[in-house]
Amino acid sequence: MAEKIGWQGRFYEDFEVGDVYPHQIGRTLLSADNSWFTLLMGAPSPVHFDHHYAAQTEFGKPLVNSVLTLATVMGQSVSDLSQNVFGNLGWDEIRLPNPVFEGDTIYSQSEVLEKRLSKSRESVGIVKVSTTGFNQDGKVVITFRRTIMLYRRGYQPKLPKPRLDEVKAKA
Repeated sequence: MAEKIGWQGRFYEDFEVGDVYPHQIGRTLLSADNSWFTLLMGAPSPVHFDHHYAAQTEFGKPLVNSVLTLATVMGQSVSDLSQNVFGNLGWDEIRLPNPVFEGDTIYSQSEVLEKRLSKSRESVGIVKVSTTGFNQDGKVVITFRRTIMLYRRGYQPKLPKPRLDEVKAKA
């Protein structure tokens, strides 16, 4: 039986300025996601988890925590952009032009703006991207720029890939 290698992510060399990556997986943000995330981050603003309170606002319903929106869209981009990350160097110009509500499904895409080799580490390069998140109606809900330090091909740490037969043999 032939072993098939799964997706291993892109490396610095795989990116070109102007490339656009439509991230494949949408995510519907639920009331439970919003409540848990808001409470776990220690920012208990009732507009995010108290439906009675939120009903009295101009929106008439809870707003999704904006940091959850950022985390969701950033997470959607990982398999396309930063699976082989050395480190994130920063997020800039985060904008939230439209609200996200519980039940909205968020999609996203990223465009490569710049790339260059690191001046201090031969094993990595730096890629800057612009990412846009939008809801099921096509309304843009978040934009940001992200600077990523990515491994160059051949410099990444090796992922442990235990085989079932090897694990069983050690047991």
